[in-house]
Amino acid sequence: MLAAACGSGTDEVASSGDGPDSSKETITLIVNPWSASRLNVEVAKNLIESQLGNPVEIKEVDENDAMFTGMADGTLDAVLEIWPSGITDAETAFFDDGSVVNIGELGAVGKIGWFVPSYVIDDNPALATWEGYADPANAALFATAETGDNGRFLGTDPSYSQFDEQIISNLGLPFDVQFSGSEPATVAELDARVAANEPILMYWWTPTAAVAKYDLVKVELPAYTDECGASAAAGDGGVDCDYPEDVIIKAMSAQLEEKDPAVAAFLKNFTLTTEDQLEMLPAFEIDGEEPAKVAADWVAAHESDWQAWF
Repeated sequence: MLAAACGSGTDEVASSGDGPDSSKETITLIVNPWSASRLNVEVAKNLIESQLGNPVEIKEVDENDAMFTGMADGTLDAVLEIWPSGITDAETAFFDDGSVVNIGELGAVGKIGWFVPSYVIDDNPALATWEGYADPANAALFATAETGDNGRFLGTDPSYSQFDEQIISNLGLPFDVQFSGSEPATVAELDARVAANEPILMYWWTPTAAVAKYDLVKVELPAYTDECGASAAAGDGGVDCDYPEDVIIKAMSAQLEEKDPAVAAFLKNFTLTTEDQLEMLPAFEIDGEEPAKVAADWVAAHESDWQAWF
C-alpha cells in the first residue's frame, strides 16, 4: 500500500499503479487471528490497491462459520489461508452449493501439532512421544496451580481449529487444556518458560518464526488416519490422532467474479510459499515491525514473482 511504502525504500514498487480509486469496488479481505494470515492479506492489499486501484478493507474474522457465511452472502470477498483439516462438514456445504469457491492452493504447507522446547526431550526422552505424557509423574512436570495433579496443555486462541481436548481425553492423558487467548500471549508464556528452562507443552504450528527461535520440537502423536479426520470434520468427539499436514488453500465469494473480475483473477493467481512466509514472519513476530511494512518490503524484493499474478 502507498502509506506502508513511505520511508521504507519500497515507494517505486508499491506505487507503480495509480493507487486506490474510491470509484472502484472496495474489496474486503478476511484476516484470521494468526501472523501468517495477516501477512498474506497485507501483501494482497498492497498489490490490489497499488496495481488494480481497488480500495481494500481488512476484516478480522475468527476461523469459524461466520467466515463462510460472510463469503456466501457477499459481505466478505475472500480469505487467503484456510487449513483444510479445520473445515467442518457444515462449512464444506458452502463449497458444495457454490456460494463459496475454492480458488486453489496458497503455496504454503502448514502443520499443527504438540510442541515442546528441545530441552524438555533432552531432559526426558520419553516425552518425545505421546506415551510419555500418560505417566502421571511426567504430567506433573507440566502442572500449574490451576491444573493440580494434572499437567497443563497450553492452547492458544480458542477460536482456532483444534482438537486437543478430544485427543487428551481419548488417549487417557492426565492433562488439562488451558487457553492463553491469543498467539502473542502463547509466545509470551513460551518466552518466560524458556528463559526459566521450565517445561511447557503447547498447541503450535509451522510455519512460524517461534519454532526456530525457541528450538521447538514436535511431539509424536498417533498417526493421522482418514477415520480420525472424518471424526474431526463431523465433530463427533472421536479425534485421537495427530493433526494432518495441511496444504493451505484460498477461497472467495462466488459473487466476487462478477463484482470485480480482475481482482478475482489476481486472487486465484496469488501465491505465497512456506519460504515466502518464513521470510516475512521473523520481522513481524520477533522484531515487531508493522505487518504492512513487512508486506511492502516483500513486495519491493519480489517484483518478478508478483508481476506474474496480473
